[in-house]
Amino acid sequence: MTIFLIGLALLAAGYFGYGRLATLVMPPDPNRPTPAVTHADGVDYVPLPTWRVFLIQLLNIAGLGPVFGPIMGALWGPQVFLWVVLGSILGGAVHDYMSGVMSVRNNGAGLPDLIGRYLGRRVRLLATLFILVLMVLVGTVFVKGPATLLVALLPAKTVGAWFGEGATRFLTSTFAGQEVWLWIVMLLIFLYYVLATLLPIDKLIGRIYPFFALCLLVMVVGLGVQLLLGNLKAPSFSLANLHPKGIPAWPIIFITVSCGAISGFHATQSPLMARCLKSEKYMRVIFYGAMIAEGIIALVWASAAQGFYGGVPGLAAALGPKLNNTSVVVHSVAVGTLGTFGGVLAVLGVVVLPITSGDTAFRVGRLIVADFFGLPQGPIRNRYIVAFPLFAISIALNFIPFGVVWRYFGWANQTLSAVTLWAAAVFLARRGRVHWIATAPATFMTAVTTTYILVESRANGCFGLDRSVGTAIGILAAVAALAVFLYRKGRLEKEEDTPQMPPSPTGTLERETENLAC
Repeated sequence: MTIFLIGLALLAAGYFGYGRLATLVMPPDPNRPTPAVTHADGVDYVPLPTWRVFLIQLLNIAGLGPVFGPIMGALWGPQVFLWVVLGSILGGAVHDYMSGVMSVRNNGAGLPDLIGRYLGRRVRLLATLFILVLMVLVGTVFVKGPATLLVALLPAKTVGAWFGEGATRFLTSTFAGQEVWLWIVMLLIFLYYVLATLLPIDKLIGRIYPFFALCLLVMVVGLGVQLLLGNLKAPSFSLANLHPKGIPAWPIIFITVSCGAISGFHATQSPLMARCLKSEKYMRVIFYGAMIAEGIIALVWASAAQGFYGGVPGLAAALGPKLNNTSVVVHSVAVGTLGTFGGVLAVLGVVVLPITSGDTAFRVGRLIVADFFGLPQGPIRNRYIVAFPLFAISIALNFIPFGVVWRYFGWANQTLSAVTLWAAAVFLARRGRVHWIATAPATFMTAVTTTYILVESRANGCFGLDRSVGTAIGILAAVAALAVFLYRKGRLEKEEDTPQMPPSPTGTLERETENLAC
């Protein structure tokens, strides 16, 4: 419990301390009209109450990552707490705050436009495709994960009591290697994603998220209280590698635990709330604060998973021979700790995390494609045209093994975080601000992602180099990126970074600038 309390204290101190430093580096301007006010369109640019914006931001960014990631990261032992706490404070929260600030200061621009503005047009084209693929991957992995958890809450005897024994035999039969009941739940989740993607943000997402937040609160508070009461005894802090397969923590743990520490996916979500924020004075609580809250969720699950099973060996046994039964662990910990009723509420609290990230992932994908092709999103017909191909691709990806999709999502996610932080560093340098708050984590994440793709096995689609060689190349790549930035820093400080012109109906900033130039 001691390490859990220390972690909570550090996360709180991080918000009031380092979070305050972030606002000093890039201070909000309460007198500056926000995009929600200046470009309101009734669909994506919609002023919302601050408390609602915070809930949506938290639920948007907190997918399966702060639950599944820390559980898998706990296999390395208590050292996972170090990455969750320091990663959230120094990396993830800064990343989310800066991506939100950049969007607010550029009229609610999406991440591809921001990357293009600060890292160049060529990088923007690559980033657009990269982010679009990531959004489809997010939507895909956040369908099967929550569906599996929901199916675990409905055993065959319950289904039989509701619909009869004939329904039980039908729903537990198999088709193409998948349980029919699982596919039914997945299709229901897809149906919700379709509605959340197409409808104005205040019509469904803005109304249903408070209920989702209540489930989340029950989950976090319930498990947190059990930890504080000593009913779940997390082990003492140690840097020893306790992984049952002997896998070194570097760099794998930084890819495995992403959303609970730092995640590039968050930068795609911050612009959504930048378009709903009423005043800049709330940017710290919305962007930095939501990430700290997610760090608390990750800390709770890393502690609960180790405490419930009495350490790494018990947790590894529960995860199974392939260490992939994370859904089983979530269900067992929740029900075993909080009882059947409380456990069901806790599992629902976990379920809403990926669902509320998947819906906005598809929404961001729709906006990216619409901006690229210049399709105004006011007419609902245009939303259909853009969204349904994305859903078709996502459904097809569900026939690929979940582990393969998740693996590539993890690397792509962290690579995007490095790119976003480099864009933030340029953003700060152009304004003559202290850039190291973004440059330092950008350099670190560049080393992590480069090393991972080099040393991970070829069976997983990577290069499979010797770990020491791959690490050396990864560090050199990070140092080279830093050197290029520092070399160009003097010229960046001389460049004027005036706010972009109002966006076109699709939100594309570059197109509006080109129209004015003509």
